[in-house]
Amino acid sequence: MTETKQLFKVSSGEVSPLGVSQVDEGINFALFSQNATSVTLCLSLPQSGKDDLNDDGMIELVLDPSVNKTGDTWHICVEELPLNNVLYGYRVDGPGEWQQGHRFDSSIVLLDPYAKLVKGRSSFGDSSQKFAQFYGTYDFESSPFNWGDDYKFPNIPEKDLVIYEMNVRAFTADESSGMDPAIGGSYLGLIEKIPHLQDLGINAVELLPVFEFDELELQRRPNPRDHMVNTWGYSTINFFAPMSRYASGEADPVKASKELKEMVKALHSAGIEVILDVVYNHTNEADDKYPYTTSFRGIDNKVYYMLDPNNQLLNFSGCGNTLNCNNPVVMELILDSLRHWVTEYHVDGFRFDLASVLCRATDGSPLSAPPLIRAIAKDSVLSRCKIIAEPWDCGGLYLVGKFPNWDRWAEWNGMYRDDVRRFIKGDIGMKGSFATRVSGSSDLYQVNQRKPYHGVNFVIAHDGFTLRDLVSYNFKHNEANGEGGNDGCNDNHSWNCGFEGETDDAHIKSLRTRQMKNFHVALMISQGTPMMLMGDEYGHTRYGNNNSYGHDTALNNFQWKELDAKKQNNFRFFSEMIKFRHSHHVLKHENFLTQGEITWHEDNWGNPESKFLAFTLHDGVGGRDIYVAFNAHDYFVKALIPQPPPEKQWFRVADTNLESPDDFVSEGVAGVADTYNVAPFSSILLQSK
Repeated sequence: MTETKQLFKVSSGEVSPLGVSQVDEGINFALFSQNATSVTLCLSLPQSGKDDLNDDGMIELVLDPSVNKTGDTWHICVEELPLNNVLYGYRVDGPGEWQQGHRFDSSIVLLDPYAKLVKGRSSFGDSSQKFAQFYGTYDFESSPFNWGDDYKFPNIPEKDLVIYEMNVRAFTADESSGMDPAIGGSYLGLIEKIPHLQDLGINAVELLPVFEFDELELQRRPNPRDHMVNTWGYSTINFFAPMSRYASGEADPVKASKELKEMVKALHSAGIEVILDVVYNHTNEADDKYPYTTSFRGIDNKVYYMLDPNNQLLNFSGCGNTLNCNNPVVMELILDSLRHWVTEYHVDGFRFDLASVLCRATDGSPLSAPPLIRAIAKDSVLSRCKIIAEPWDCGGLYLVGKFPNWDRWAEWNGMYRDDVRRFIKGDIGMKGSFATRVSGSSDLYQVNQRKPYHGVNFVIAHDGFTLRDLVSYNFKHNEANGEGGNDGCNDNHSWNCGFEGETDDAHIKSLRTRQMKNFHVALMISQGTPMMLMGDEYGHTRYGNNNSYGHDTALNNFQWKELDAKKQNNFRFFSEMIKFRHSHHVLKHENFLTQGEITWHEDNWGNPESKFLAFTLHDGVGGRDIYVAFNAHDYFVKALIPQPPPEKQWFRVADTNLESPDDFVSEGVAGVADTYNVAPFSSILLQSK
């Protein structure tokens, strides 16, 4: 301490903001810990142009609670510190009573929960760095990011969204992307492929986690999964810092921050919104059996995590711990984090992973009006954002259609996924449910001021089968995950079309292609907000693995050569269908459908064996009605085509039974008769003109 005082002048510092900030006197550090008895600030300064990452080389400043503590916040101001390239962390000590819920360990240098930048590994997935230390850092020297004079947010109405769920790294990491390896798998790599997103027609990307996460969490000890790399990113280390190993070249937190902003700016320039998949339900710190203390656990375990009556960690996340989201301190951290991503990175919205966790009290019991959920809905900074819940968790709190919402929250509609899968593959008794789903799930969302777009419709998401695998496998094939095939969902509602896995059978391949198109037609004609998965536009396969989170390989990586091979068939159909949705307002109503806006051509609702459904969506103003029919029977159905509006005739736009390019003709093909022979397992789309 004596030596330190010769190096730096210190003062008591300021209680807010939490984290690190520049003040007139120097650099201020502030850390919350309600139960700590001592806090030491650890600093590593740049030496000879290199960061000294050795704990022994760190300068330690012991905080005096009589001077450096206000309430439950510890704070200190250090003068004459460099304005960047400083690494910092904390040693925190406190009561040692494990049975009281404390997990203090002053031998560990802990990461500041409010660090806006995090320095860790130098490259993604490098096993030699699996025990690398994570430090906070800052940059008060660089100029603010230039968003540009003509910059503007896309501000796309929710009813007009078409969401593309994707992984930043997996999008361009494969060598087939044709990129320099320093760019592939990075924020900048995504920028280079924006033309593909524009060609496809989507107008929002939902990015799998881009907060700093621990991709090597599975490799810290010998276990059946220690060969895997967590490439999905659901292992959050810090809620404010961008993933540093998504920077181009060698990982650098300052560069990562700048390049993420460049990516958001480029997407916005292309008219594409950015929605972040955020993980506020758990952290990377695991459980009490195999703990990995990096931050929250060692700073104040009792505050940051839910504990049972015996002060042991509750596990509603399936990952060993559960963030104590409705504790006032944790709630404010989450709100601060969300505001930071909106103000600093200009993101347009958030999808909340396992959002039912956010609806639990500090003891884990469900809340009907969770303070955090309400605060997010009412927050002024977040008011322009899309907010989407994954309305379930691993503790069985299933809230589809019942998620507390304040007429703001949208939800992943898990019932849409299941019912549409079952009808399209030909399950009996599903026609009524299918009709309810494609018409906006009014049974779930027509309450108070909620809208059809508050239901996010999806058939496929990152977890589970890809679209191609949904029509190619009856069973999951997860042997590569190391858990004997016991991981992953068993309830997939999939159908392999007659053969399990890859095949050269032309009839089966044709049927699978048809089924993929049928699913896409259903998704794009449904009222509500459609979401599709990266790679489904060309038919990406994971060979039946429905839980591929741990494979930093072609299993997850976008295959650009496959896209090229399918450009004139699969991709063309998917793209044309998306663009058709954009240009027809009857497919994306602001409000739930009324009797005059849809006609069901159906008198067979009560027959569970009936697998044919047809309906007309009425334009009402321009007479551009749309007729859609789905045949999930294994035989042809002769459909009676209704009369078109006055002075109009029907044009065939889509028939999934036809080969490309006849399967989709955007201007339509005239000559539709009074009846139409709808092929087995196919769908048609007609438009009146």
